[in-house]
Amino acid sequence: MSSVLYDVPGPKAVARNRILGVATIVVILALVGWVVWRFAVTGQFSADKWEIFSYGTIWQRLLDGAVATLAAFAAAAVGALALGFILAIGRLSDRAWIRVPVGWVTEVLRAIPVLVFMMLLYYGLPVIGIRMEPYWAVVIALVAYNGSVLAEVIRAGVESLPRGQSEAGYAIGLRKAGVLRLILLPQAIRAMMPVIVAQLVVTLKDTALGFIITYPELLYVIKLLGSNAVYGSPLIQTAIVGGSIYVVMCLALSYVAYRIEQRTKRRQQQQVAEGGAPHHPMGPGGTDTELIALQARAGKLDPGNPGQV
Repeated sequence: MSSVLYDVPGPKAVARNRILGVATIVVILALVGWVVWRFAVTGQFSADKWEIFSYGTIWQRLLDGAVATLAAFAAAAVGALALGFILAIGRLSDRAWIRVPVGWVTEVLRAIPVLVFMMLLYYGLPVIGIRMEPYWAVVIALVAYNGSVLAEVIRAGVESLPRGQSEAGYAIGLRKAGVLRLILLPQAIRAMMPVIVAQLVVTLKDTALGFIITYPELLYVIKLLGSNAVYGSPLIQTAIVGGSIYVVMCLALSYVAYRIEQRTKRRQQQQVAEGGAPHHPMGPGGTDTELIALQARAGKLDPGNPGQV
């Protein structure tokens, strides 16, 4: 079966791709081997360079740095998701006096580098008599930047849906708010989940910029331990250990997102197999139109005012 996006490679193209793949692997292995050889020649694998990790207090400091990183990330992730939804809804508004200013705010927040934002909050605000803790400077900067990026992600997800989705919502009496909340946003979030998770991983890694403003996160601890002359300034060793901790945290976040995605797929497959949502108030074969009619009969909804949905 031929592909719609590109032609199926022929025998020569397949052979050429395999040769390029093998050559790439060989080059990468050669570079890794050269780096390991240089480490060995310069004594980076000697016991005295790694002695620092034989003390429990060192691991406690690394743990404290990891906890500080996760604390900033947790607050920034929640704030960025909330800000992203608010900005995305504003950019999708039919009213120009809402859509245009929100669009300007989103573009400005996306244009300011995270580090510049942190430095403005931490070093700039004291000039006008406002002092901010490093933690809040890190969190606010991450929320502002990543929230604006997530707003564009959510907006793109909504606008990528077929036009018939929103038209169906309007046909059953929903207004713009109801169509967004009940129909468009849930589908857009499911479709853009990989991109949202990828941006959250970027948020987790961007917490490392906090060491510039003395926030005691993981990178700050790594730099502090790596410059310790008493243990021979084991910068490479602490960077390897700290980098491994970052990798574990990012992989854990990606795994959580993978489990959420798999659970969502299983739920959708179950709904298709049962002929409708398994917990729908109207039963396995119920529809949203029947649910609206049921709410109207129960006095929860005024049929003449669809804006209540």
